[in-house]
Amino acid sequence: MKLHVLLLALLFTCSLYSQNGTLKGKVSDSDAGLAPLAFATISIAGTTLGTSSDANGQYQLSLPSGKHTVLFSYLGYDTQSFGITIAKGETKTQSASLSSNSTELEGVVVQATSKKAKETALLLDQHRSLEIKQNIGAQELSRKGISDVAAAVAKTTGVVKQEGSGAIFVRGLGDRYNATSMNGLPIPSNDPERKNISLDLFSTDIVEYISIDKTYSSRIFGDFAGGHVDIISKDHSGEGFFNFSIGSQVNSNAVKQDQFLLLSDRNYLGFSKNDTPQDPLKNYQFTNSLNLKNRAPYGSNFGFNTGKSFNIGQQGQLNLFATASFDNKYKFKEGMVKSVQAQGDATKDFATKEYEYATNTTGMFNAQYSLNPDHKIGYNLLYINGSSESNEEYRGYMRDLADGAEGGFLRRGNYVQNTLLVNQLLGEHKLNEQFKLNWGASYNTIKSDMPDRIQNTFRIKEGDYYFTTNSVTDNHRYYQNLNEDEVAGRIALDYKFGKKDDLLYRGKWTVGYSSRFKNLDFQASQFNYRLGNALRNVAVDPYNLDAVLNKTGFENGDFQFETFLGDRNLDIALTPQTYEGKQSINGGYTAVEYELNPKWSAVVGLRVEQISQEIKWKTQLDLAGDKNTFEKTAFLPNLSLKYALNDRNNFRLAASKTYTLPQFKERGLFMYEKATGSIKGNPDLYPSDDYNLDLKWEFFPENDEIFSLTAFGKYIQNPINEITITSSSDDISFANTGDSGYAAGIELEIRKNLFTFDDTHKITGGLNAAYMRTHQELDSEKVRKENAFGADFTHDTASFTGAADLVMNADLSYIKEWNDRNIMATISYAYISDRIYSLGSQQLGNSVDKGFGTLDFIFKTKLSEKLGLGINAKNLLDPKLERVQENLDQNILVQSYKLGKSFSLSLNYQF
Repeated sequence: MKLHVLLLALLFTCSLYSQNGTLKGKVSDSDAGLAPLAFATISIAGTTLGTSSDANGQYQLSLPSGKHTVLFSYLGYDTQSFGITIAKGETKTQSASLSSNSTELEGVVVQATSKKAKETALLLDQHRSLEIKQNIGAQELSRKGISDVAAAVAKTTGVVKQEGSGAIFVRGLGDRYNATSMNGLPIPSNDPERKNISLDLFSTDIVEYISIDKTYSSRIFGDFAGGHVDIISKDHSGEGFFNFSIGSQVNSNAVKQDQFLLLSDRNYLGFSKNDTPQDPLKNYQFTNSLNLKNRAPYGSNFGFNTGKSFNIGQQGQLNLFATASFDNKYKFKEGMVKSVQAQGDATKDFATKEYEYATNTTGMFNAQYSLNPDHKIGYNLLYINGSSESNEEYRGYMRDLADGAEGGFLRRGNYVQNTLLVNQLLGEHKLNEQFKLNWGASYNTIKSDMPDRIQNTFRIKEGDYYFTTNSVTDNHRYYQNLNEDEVAGRIALDYKFGKKDDLLYRGKWTVGYSSRFKNLDFQASQFNYRLGNALRNVAVDPYNLDAVLNKTGFENGDFQFETFLGDRNLDIALTPQTYEGKQSINGGYTAVEYELNPKWSAVVGLRVEQISQEIKWKTQLDLAGDKNTFEKTAFLPNLSLKYALNDRNNFRLAASKTYTLPQFKERGLFMYEKATGSIKGNPDLYPSDDYNLDLKWEFFPENDEIFSLTAFGKYIQNPINEITITSSSDDISFANTGDSGYAAGIELEIRKNLFTFDDTHKITGGLNAAYMRTHQELDSEKVRKENAFGADFTHDTASFTGAADLVMNADLSYIKEWNDRNIMATISYAYISDRIYSLGSQQLGNSVDKGFGTLDFIFKTKLSEKLGLGINAKNLLDPKLERVQENLDQNILVQSYKLGKSFSLSLNYQF
């Protein structure tokens, strides 16, 4: 009987199906070169029938035979309708190409977007997400004239870029509290002193959008408290194209110099030979000149983008995208810098000049193959070569070295070359309506070389220059090599459950695993000049040192080299300082997303990580060598709640626990000497635990507008700081400086169409600001108990280093489009208030970087369908950047300089 009923039901179902036809097709974005528009809504007017396009813009819908009106819609785009007639058993194709408009947000169910380069798409993603997130896309980057990822991230709420580097501070928390990834997979650092890679290495040419997570979710590694920056690389689908661009750039300070003096023998393109001499103690093997050369300080850039899609079979598609670019920049800074004691007496007091030259060569290739709408595999290859060259000159008073009436002269020539290679393989597989598998794997390498850093120090007497000889390190050549490779992987299985009447699901359960395995090899060699009597009291020309510090002088015995281990008579003298690091993190996680009702949704997650870090060293501080290992198991719960008051208003809450690891160089017993002092590692350093809480309100008046207000708080146990330790030489090290610290504040974001003349002619404005307070305990006794050195903090409490109370960005844009032409002009202003640079100790006050503002103007126009022009003017206010040491009895200016204005012109042509 049961079998008969089953057969009758099956026959009835088949008979109904046989009366239906099939409608299929593709939905494209006409504003993005007919790229696929994912998750557009396809519905039948007057019925409840409908579906959504997949990630490739494809859709398929079963319809009863007869006449129908098909509606294609997508939030922020014009709706298109088509009348069709379909017969039973017939398969009919109907495609649509949608254009964007200024339609207000309504209750259209959209789960994701295909092209997140657009501001409207990213706001939609932010609106619909169950987690708190913030994004900046290629469209906004272009409008604001942003050329690298570090500058891009600094345009988002509560983020500050550290001047002179690609490091960022998120909500007052610096490098150690942040994390960087690309397409969800981690990227190694290019700097042995930093956890994160310098974001200014990444050209925005490779970026579709950048996601900044300030709240924690289980898919992210737990070494995170400030922000997680995920760079989503560009890809392509649709019609083939080729775009070429060329441009130039000048810095107002640089072009004013009669001579722009840089190092000799460094490659103009940023590719230099970086080998350390094998035995310079016995044979003079240095090939780089000590003399400087003059360069014309005019920067340039050129690059191309290209892409093409190929259909393979009935459902397959291969999408290819490639980009390559080169740019160089010149900068010049002139000002003053000094070091002072607690009583105000100067130990160094310099007038400074710094000539800088930087290059960036970037190439990326991206291939995505879709076997069908349910299965996609992608490969990303990214190559970046960045170089930074500087000539720093310091003239003035140096206690014990050049403390006469005429003072002294110190020059340091520095060159750093970073080469990054990223390989990523990514996959998405829709196993059925409810199960989806995502996975990714990467192998990344970074090579960072500092070859032949040159430092020479002189005292001046009666206008003549004489080498200082207080220490052999006064004059030296230094080589540093960092090689790091990392393998990382992730896999996650999603299961949808709780199907609703609208055919969507109420919940999703995710189970995943991710890991990263890092190996690091670092070595450094310094060759110090031991000057003989022939050079000790002989006047020299500091701009023609090749005349005296050369092979002939070496062979004549005018000078010799020695290392920290001794001179050429010792077999071990050439042994470099080294450390090796290994780190492995294995994490399993689970998370449940659930819609409790149409207004309330939640994400509950738990991640468990096993962390192991080992470091071995052999340095001047420990000639025998040693190693240090620690392991940690971390349980990291997290919660996100969303209350949708209506289609335009969201209230959100996020809470989580994370941790902060010390870095390799911070834990290795290694001494690193800078012009301003020496830094050494601390094997007794240990991780911090972090507790995070966010409350946020979002209001979306229209598809391209937002008002949001966020309150956040972070509590950090055993925070880590860079400190001046108690020693005769005032060395710098790292320690857990207190039992606790916290950061709390509010963030405001506004994007608004101020005047809308029509859909293609408007004036828009944006403002984001963050006001925060940070506080931490400084416990000298704790430092003494837990470490092999002591500290004597001037104050018992302080703000976090790098944390500004107020950070603000504002912009105003004019946009006009007609036919194949457009005009876009943006003026933007950024402000950052005072922030601590370094903590005071031994009665010295904190060093504080004073607040300043910058003003930029960006103009872009499309002169024809194929030709575009861009003009940028940046740092128009050219403020003084000042640092003050706030001693107990007075504030003393210890650093001041200007960066100069920058002007650039670019042309691009699309074939």
